[in-house]
Amino acid sequence: MHPKLIKLETTFNKSVLAKINNAMLDYYGIELWMKRDDLLHPVISGNKWRKLKYSLDHALSLDVDTVISMGGAYSNHLHALAYAGNAIGLKTIGLIRGEQPETLTPTLMDMKNWGMKLKFVSRSEYRTLRQYQGSFDLPGLKPNQYWLPEGGAQALALKGLAELIAEIEVPHDVVCVSCGTGATLAGIIDAVPEDISVVGFAAFKNAGFLTDDITRLLSRNCNNWRINLDYHFGGFAKTTTELISFINEFELNTSIPLEPVYTGKMMYGLYDLLHRQYFKRGQRIIAVHTGGLQGKRK
Repeated sequence: MHPKLIKLETTFNKSVLAKINNAMLDYYGIELWMKRDDLLHPVISGNKWRKLKYSLDHALSLDVDTVISMGGAYSNHLHALAYAGNAIGLKTIGLIRGEQPETLTPTLMDMKNWGMKLKFVSRSEYRTLRQYQGSFDLPGLKPNQYWLPEGGAQALALKGLAELIAEIEVPHDVVCVSCGTGATLAGIIDAVPEDISVVGFAAFKNAGFLTDDITRLLSRNCNNWRINLDYHFGGFAKTTTELISFINEFELNTSIPLEPVYTGKMMYGLYDLLHRQYFKRGQRIIAVHTGGLQGKRK
């Protein structure tokens, strides 16, 4: 690991396992724990750091000075990349989906303040960018530049997610996690034994294509996973009063903050599946909190 990343990681907190207790879980005979990756760091928390860690190490080992990536105006990935780049001395460029807003979102403002150069691209251009998956595949890339696909979704991301799984010391039967690009889900599938089930919860609608994307990332054939497409609440970053009410009640009962883009939707879906008796009595479930709490901001 590059010394700059080692130094940055020394500022991190521990990601703990927190047991969730309530009468509903007792009724269904389920034991639920949350992997609190949101506690790792105020900015580069959760799966953002897990996915970035070894990609940034690769970039630093090649002696490049600029990392380019892509995302939306509220991207947790670009937000974390901008902060990490600033912390370890790498320049960053963010290719932002859509027209530049008259007023930058808080996320974009943070990224700009951390030195990220923002370039806004049309939605059609953005879709084209998704085909470039390799570190040097982006057309026009200069020798000192490194390309990181959307959400950091490349093979090196799986190595960081394997560390998350290695930190879970209690025996368990199921791991649940929210899905954006699917890299986090792929990393978890790759790291767990085949007798453990993995359930992903898509954060946006029409996400059926993720199955193929995740399969391409996996290092082996696995049949112990599925993606639930039913809890997107209208689309990416879309919410409803029902979802917000659930998040507020969950936070009140557990003192664990959720955001409505990823983990909030996953936990709503997990609880709904409990009511539908999707999980077997006696199972122990690990729900992964993927951080990104800056997504709670308006």
